[in-house]
Amino acid sequence: MKIGIYSPYIPKHMGGGEKYIFDVARVLAAEGHAVSVLIADRPGNHHLDLTDQKKKYEAFLDVSLSQVNFEVTPIGSEATFWGKLLATKKFDVLYYLTDGSLFFSLARKNILHLQVPFLDEKKSFIDRLKLMNWQVKNANSHFTQQVVQDHWRTPIPFVHYPMVDVQSQLVVQLHKEKIILHVGRFFQQLHAKRQDVLVEVFKEMILRFPDAMKEWKLHLVGSVEDPLYAEEIRKASEGYPIEVLHSLSRKELLDQYAKASLYWHATGFEVDEKNHPEKVEHFGISTVEAMSYGCVPIVIGKGGQKEILGEKLKHLLWDTTGECIEKSLEVIRSEAWRQELAVVSQQQSQRFSPDRFRDMLLKMIKS
Repeated sequence: MKIGIYSPYIPKHMGGGEKYIFDVARVLAAEGHAVSVLIADRPGNHHLDLTDQKKKYEAFLDVSLSQVNFEVTPIGSEATFWGKLLATKKFDVLYYLTDGSLFFSLARKNILHLQVPFLDEKKSFIDRLKLMNWQVKNANSHFTQQVVQDHWRTPIPFVHYPMVDVQSQLVVQLHKEKIILHVGRFFQQLHAKRQDVLVEVFKEMILRFPDAMKEWKLHLVGSVEDPLYAEEIRKASEGYPIEVLHSLSRKELLDQYAKASLYWHATGFEVDEKNHPEKVEHFGISTVEAMSYGCVPIVIGKGGQKEILGEKLKHLLWDTTGECIEKSLEVIRSEAWRQELAVVSQQQSQRFSPDRFRDMLLKMIKS
């Protein structure tokens, strides 16, 4: 089949959503389909070198995209309605990661993917028609699925978790280093990763529990989208065993997962999840990656994080900084307890394996 995959965030962004898009593309290309990632023919994209764009995303993902085509499209551009509509007709399948907007498509099958728990309501007659046009709808988590179903008043039958390159063998590196790890971009809008909260929690633990925290370090890994915020975090970390790492390769990131004992995540801290679901973690790929390397996840109990930890690890979820400190200290003070949790964490991470990602994707394509 000829399959087009479109995200309005490409080519500007490089994050979890983009990883998802290219994972879909690679899996479908490996199945023998002709797959094109579509880039909107907007003014800012007119002079893009598609070969350079492919290399950029290959470097970001540390994978080959040789089987995936890059193609400029009128979809999402300033072209006429008919020009954009006709551009969709040549595809057997059009796969769309939406930014909340909808459009009509003449592809034989239209698949809508939701990564954000949108709160806007699709009430108008045109919006209802557009929703009907997308025959297959899926979300990146049950959390996103439920919010969108409630507000868009439409069924989202499938949950398609992101593909995580989990360690395939249930073998945990038991002799970890005294490192608490966090991975996430440095920015303050929407679902900010709240590195500021983690720095203050770690500093408090160092000051209040010097014996337990002896030789422990906090590593904050992530690219910079807000330079001023990143600089604030750097300054707040001065004088403490905190390393801020902005430019790691994929291999270097995996080394961080392999060394770290604990994994922290604070997206959605002090956010009302019901009123502002867009401000909490919609899924949490980095949490799964860390767990697959035997990092014990002590993460905020909101959004997709709850699904990732599941029943066996839900006692590690926290809401207040006091709870984060308490749960972290329990693990830090007992190596036996940490090792036990590390094994459970790695087992839990297998729920998000490439095989499961592929099976659900092919099920939707064939539905």
